[in-house]
Amino acid sequence: MKFPYHRLFLGLMLSASYVFAQVAPVAKPTGKTAAKADVKPPVELVWHDVKNWGLEGRAFPEAVRLSYYDRLPAEAQKTVTPAVWSLSRDCSGMMVRFRTDATSIHAHYKVTKPALAMPHIPATSVSGLDLYARDKDGRWRWVQVVKPTQQEMKLEIIGGLDAGEREYAIYLPIFNGMEFLKLGVPQKNKFEELAPREKPIVFYGTSITHGACATRAGMVHTAILGRRLDLPVVNLGFSGNGRMDKAVGDYLTQIDAAVYVIDCLPNMKPKEVAEKCLPLVHQLRAAKPNTPIVLVEDRRNTNEWIIASRKEHHDDNHAALKAAFELLKNEGQTKLYYIAGDHLYGDDADGATDGSHASDLGFFRQADLFEPVIKAALGR
Repeated sequence: MKFPYHRLFLGLMLSASYVFAQVAPVAKPTGKTAAKADVKPPVELVWHDVKNWGLEGRAFPEAVRLSYYDRLPAEAQKTVTPAVWSLSRDCSGMMVRFRTDATSIHAHYKVTKPALAMPHIPATSVSGLDLYARDKDGRWRWVQVVKPTQQEMKLEIIGGLDAGEREYAIYLPIFNGMEFLKLGVPQKNKFEELAPREKPIVFYGTSITHGACATRAGMVHTAILGRRLDLPVVNLGFSGNGRMDKAVGDYLTQIDAAVYVIDCLPNMKPKEVAEKCLPLVHQLRAAKPNTPIVLVEDRRNTNEWIIASRKEHHDDNHAALKAAFELLKNEGQTKLYYIAGDHLYGDDADGATDGSHASDLGFFRQADLFEPVIKAALGR
């Protein structure tokens, strides 16, 4: 007996018709139905270019720059090392302050380098914007961070904020330069530009000072200390290139600093410390006889407990800086302060991302140890 293929085919066709009937597309709404949809019109924004009122952490405001956002003047290209010059074009430590009663804050900005992240540092830190606000008690509190996905971003940083006028601060990217930055708020809202404050804490150091490996710009210990002490900060950290150089010292002396913090040992060896520490302090003291100077030992690598050679290196570096500090005190140098490095990351081996560079936890621990020394230097 032949199989009734014609009946099977007919049955499949009927089944398919039933299935298609079940998933048929929904009819488009009529004009009357569409008119009832809750569609909000776009908000009219007013954009404010930060160049119009200035950035904190941008030293040498009157100097000629290749880019407004460079950390060193254009002339420095002829005197500092090529590596320091290249790194100085990152805008680490810079921040902008403003007041607004807006419930949404927007940004339009473009960074100079297409690499938005690093293997050990996220894009939120390398190329993002980090937003803070003062609460009702005047304390700086975190609000939101930009998660960049391309060089140029135009976005709402945050919306749905509680009503009320507040002071805000936005930290710029740590390991990228900036082509432009504009902040936007709805047209109906107030926006007050807050000028950069004077007499900053000036940090000269290495990749750790520069910001490696904070997850966002506001988590670097320099930024944490700026908020805690309510002072502006100039960050002259240069990854792999913080070496107590006279050429950088020439620019440190041009800043009207509240305190100088010299934190270069992670990029130096004991012999270099012995050779370069005294000349740098003398250089600063000749130009700024009354400005406090803080010398910082290098942190210990968090895995040195199992790598004896690293422990020996730090022991020797610490001894060299201590010897220099004692020589300076014996010369009669005053307003000179010292921060030991043994516990900068804590004692549990969890304060670094890669053994060398601080994690957010390590940066908070550093800030805790820096704070009382800087307060003493400020006379607080």
